Amino acid sequence: MQFDHEKLEVYQRAIDFLVEADAVVAGLPPGRSYLANQLQRAALSISNNIAEGAGEFSKIEKARFYRMSLRSATECAALLDACRRLKLGGDEHAESGRALLVRIVSMLTIMVRKLRLSVSAIEPVERD
Repeated sequence: MQFDHEKLEVYQRAIDFLVEADAVVAGLPPGRSYLANQLQRAALSISNNIAEGAGEFSKIEKARFYRMSLRSATECAALLDACRRLKLGGDEHAESGRALLVRIVSMLTIMVRKLRLSVSAIEPVERD
């Protein structure tokens, strides 16, 4: 048996990104724990919010969780940019992580738009 979120490709890619983010964190030099902590929390938030959204029955709530996941993904992209600008290493994992984030953001954007379209025909649309 699988949970609903485990069937989603976006969830699988989010878990793949979590592995890449962990490798980036492992390569950070001492004294950069603020970046490590933020990247770890944001990376985990992507998959957690996808899982929570997949478990929701309400399309509005489902979309809300997917939007939170999308925000965490873009936060991770900014953190990878900061690491690159600060020349903190881990370039291989940061680049593959960035490619995963582009895909994750694209998939989540499509999911949110589809949910909004289906909700707008039935319920009032929630404003961000």
